[in-house]
Amino acid sequence: MDQPRVAGVGLTHFGAHPDRTGRDLFAEAAASAVEDAGVPREDVEALLYGNFIGEVTESQGHQGPLMAEAAGLRVPATRYESACASAGVAVREAVKRLRSGESDVLLVGGAERMHNVGTRGATAGLAMAADDLYEVRAGVTFPGAYALMARAYFERFGGTREDLAHVAVKNHANALENEYAQFRREVTVEEALEAPIIAEPLGLFDACPITDGAAALVLVSGSYAGEHDLDAPVAITGSGQGGDSLALQDRADVARAPATADAAEEAYAEAGIRASDVGFAEVHDCFTIAEVLAIEELGFYEAGEGVGAARDGETTREGDLPVNLSGGLKAKGHPVGATGASQVVEATRLLRGDHPNSDAVPEGAVGLTHNAGGTVASAVVHVLEAVE
Repeated sequence: MDQPRVAGVGLTHFGAHPDRTGRDLFAEAAASAVEDAGVPREDVEALLYGNFIGEVTESQGHQGPLMAEAAGLRVPATRYESACASAGVAVREAVKRLRSGESDVLLVGGAERMHNVGTRGATAGLAMAADDLYEVRAGVTFPGAYALMARAYFERFGGTREDLAHVAVKNHANALENEYAQFRREVTVEEALEAPIIAEPLGLFDACPITDGAAALVLVSGSYAGEHDLDAPVAITGSGQGGDSLALQDRADVARAPATADAAEEAYAEAGIRASDVGFAEVHDCFTIAEVLAIEELGFYEAGEGVGAARDGETTREGDLPVNLSGGLKAKGHPVGATGASQVVEATRLLRGDHPNSDAVPEGAVGLTHNAGGTVASAVVHVLEAVE
């Protein structure tokens, strides 16, 4: 199988950019990715672009061709929407095209702009990833939804707010040296526990921020990389996608996230690996409990055992399985339409050795990214490996 290579990556700073448009943000990330790849712009065959709520925050639909133009391309362009997993789905579709031989060079990425509509506007937009009829109209927003999942988890498996606080502390520590991160400051367990409660048992430091930003990748076929002698040492060797009921009320168990398990099973099978082969992971920690659910469903921990992983130092940068060395959504930030591509950018940088936390990645390590939509009604998993 012709394994797609990551030829180039690009990011904007993640944070508050209320005066910059989505097209401006994506243009910056795309230009960086193309320059990093060293691929002629005319060789790019298509753009696969992730965005969730552009119609709400910028009154802008039909963003595919708009973003292609911003990137300096006149190519077929398609927008992918799967809530917070939008860019993850775009990357997965690009991987499939490259493997099939349909394409050789693709620009993939995403962007989101939310600060310009304020907290209330962004919250209302993000709530559209939940079930409008049975959740949103009842007043459920995502802090409340993940609080329900956390309470169900605690009741079934145990765990405490302090366990979750260690997840936040870990991810803030990882973001300190990441120049693209929104929050580059340490947080203590005491600070996290004393912060205001936003939805019991989740406090302010259990939640990711509202974020503006963009991410982009130039993905190429292995054959193209070889023919053009590209320096593209990272391959996406596995890709998987899973799904679940949109509304929590329709799920058999709200303390689990089976869409992640299904996506991981498919990705592991494609890559020919097991969960135990993964050396580091970038997972979707929109809330601290989401990281706990992710590391269990990815097969790193049995159900009920992941909640203490950060507290015990197992998922810190010094641990056996570093998780969210970028800072994760929690501290690096979560521009929802860009997040899935951003995770692949970070994993690539970690494997290439040009990330500030690359020293935490063992030589020859297998990397994994996990991107989720809503309350994990959608999930996408990618396996990345360094190759010759």
